[in-house]
Amino acid sequence: MNTFTTRASSINRALDQIGDKWCLLIIQEIFWGINTFSEMLATTGASRGVLSDRLQWLQKVDCLSRAPAREGGKRMIYRLTPKSIDLYDSALMALEWERRFFPTPELESVELTHHVCGHVFTPQMRCSACNEAINLHDVSYQPGPGATQDERDKKVRRRSSLSVQAVPSRRSVYRNLINIVGDRWTANVLALSFHGFKRFEQFHEELPVATNILADRLKFLVEHGIFEQVLYNQRPPRYEYELTGKGEATYPWFLSILQWGDKWCDPSGAGKPMRLIHKTCGHTLQGRVKCSECDGVLSAQEVRFHIGDPQVA
Repeated sequence: MNTFTTRASSINRALDQIGDKWCLLIIQEIFWGINTFSEMLATTGASRGVLSDRLQWLQKVDCLSRAPAREGGKRMIYRLTPKSIDLYDSALMALEWERRFFPTPELESVELTHHVCGHVFTPQMRCSACNEAINLHDVSYQPGPGATQDERDKKVRRRSSLSVQAVPSRRSVYRNLINIVGDRWTANVLALSFHGFKRFEQFHEELPVATNILADRLKFLVEHGIFEQVLYNQRPPRYEYELTGKGEATYPWFLSILQWGDKWCDPSGAGKPMRLIHKTCGHTLQGRVKCSECDGVLSAQEVRFHIGDPQVA
């Protein structure tokens, strides 16, 4: 069989559509204004074949459209659709995670200006009901109306071997996060850890991939400081995989992806597979990415992205 069955999950559905390193890089570049094939070829570092494949895929899942740059012209450009524009929250959360754990002069030079208030700001994920910052440990989970099962394809694209340092684009400002979540199995394992999964057999029962693949992804997450191994049995040695602070800090990105999946990746129309409760206020959780200066909800059309000269203090 080329499919397997798991509990319905908006994160899984979203990752099955855009949880690929090249797809995430392409969407990032188009957010920053790169929209032709030749420009993307130069900035992503992808081969022609890979880039063409991913562009076709993103059109198939309605995340990109392709049209002449001007009426009657031959030069074709790629545009974001309403569906992919809604990924802007995840882009902002990815940038903040990158700034926190991989600070560089280039990242320090990035300025986000909110046109509504006119200030340079820091994006913050907050609860829409109580306006408090959202923390992984302040969220509980209940089955939603769409808590059924999903049939998923086993055949997926190979994890890219491209080094994050090899991505040519100066605008790839969250390349390290992409390196971690740009493989759906790695991202699926990380998402499951938010629900308390810690042991190999727990991950394997929920995500029935080959044991060697799961072992490889767990090793990868340990090597990148997202998990740490904690011995819980001496003979034979058995380990739990605990989230580090660095791993917990990816939660706002995953929350934004879950909310995007709730909205755009519900093929049956049954509704959200999972209901999130913000324990701080007791309300159903809906995260909103807000401006640190005016507390306004952010949208792509109201934000200016600028990379200054990293050599200038």
